[in-house]
Amino acid sequence: MSMWFYVDRILVAYQVRDSVAQQRPRGNLSDLYPRWLGARELLLHRRNPYASDITIEIQKGYYGRVLDPARPNDPKDQQGFAYPVYVVFLLAPLVGFPFHPVQIFFHWLLVALTGWSVCLWLRALSWRLPPWIMGGWIALAIGSVPAVQGIKLQQLSLLVAALLAGSAACASRRWLFASGALLALATIKPQLAWPLAAWLLFWAVTDWRHRKMLFFGFSAAMVLLLAGAEILLPGWWRMFAAAIGEYHRYTRNESVLDQLLPWAFAGKILALAAVAACALLLWRLRSVRAEDARFGHALALVMAMTVVVVPMYAPYNQVLLLPAILVLVRDRFHFLGRSRAIRFVYLVGVVALAWQWIASLTLTAAYLLGRRESALSGWKLPFLATFTLPVLVFALVFLDARREKIAVRATS
Repeated sequence: MSMWFYVDRILVAYQVRDSVAQQRPRGNLSDLYPRWLGARELLLHRRNPYASDITIEIQKGYYGRVLDPARPNDPKDQQGFAYPVYVVFLLAPLVGFPFHPVQIFFHWLLVALTGWSVCLWLRALSWRLPPWIMGGWIALAIGSVPAVQGIKLQQLSLLVAALLAGSAACASRRWLFASGALLALATIKPQLAWPLAAWLLFWAVTDWRHRKMLFFGFSAAMVLLLAGAEILLPGWWRMFAAAIGEYHRYTRNESVLDQLLPWAFAGKILALAAVAACALLLWRLRSVRAEDARFGHALALVMAMTVVVVPMYAPYNQVLLLPAILVLVRDRFHFLGRSRAIRFVYLVGVVALAWQWIASLTLTAAYLLGRRESALSGWKLPFLATFTLPVLVFALVFLDARREKIAVRATS
């Protein structure tokens, strides 16, 4: 509750005040809007969503006016349609309605999907909890910085996170065709979906006889999405590639590691090292069965790695850390029984995770006690662990998965 209060009364209030002072435009600020408008124009009016005239229309709704390069305080993000065109198939049921009711519906859809993702990840990790503890996890998930930011911005990352959770849960129940199909749908944000897709497809082909349906489900869904997209907008992939290039040019997206390390290319070198280390470890886990707890470790590791190495450090992407955090809580006694250094790192990770709620509670209390200006000036506090938490979680879940790798080797 304090997190939602903080966002509504403190963070938004600060942003509105700052926008007025800097003459920075504020429209609906819904990340759904550019995708919704592009889908509507393509499906209803056969207009190219990647075209510059659509981008101008998007800016009028998203920012309230067209961006002006002559104004130094105007945002750099042009809000172009930088998604694969087949995202319109997921948004097609919404294009016939005005955007305001679509906003309301999508807000509550993301709340429901974020809560349901907790249940799906618990199923994928083979961890059964009493209903009241599961309810606590759902409340914490919906009241975390990544989820609240994603819900307020109506970010499709939360939809992708739910699709990935659904794919993992289906795989754990051996509903492999459905798992592959959901995995294909999640590629509407390729940078978030492909690490898990690469792992699950590799896992499937290493035991082709028993796991081939995951590959078939993914392939069938991707063929339908790509063929449908080509029919709707021939040559769309070239436009998408150009849009991605423009997006990276004006946003200069960087990974969490890039933000943490001041030296040029250091973040990219560490990201490659993290991917290589995970690949070696996952090779050892390729033979585990879907219902095995070690399969959940592999899923958690891949999701944590995605947050660390993907060239997007926005806090809302950290909803993908959920399975790794669940694993670390479930296996807490393994860490607390190890060396002093590992116990220290684990406790630092606990503090980094809890800091968002410590900060939101503190700011909420200050606001309610009449110290409104102090609360507004401290708006950054809940974000202080944004870059350190993913690295700590990844390091810890890597150590935990490595322990499972050793167990696999011993069993073999």
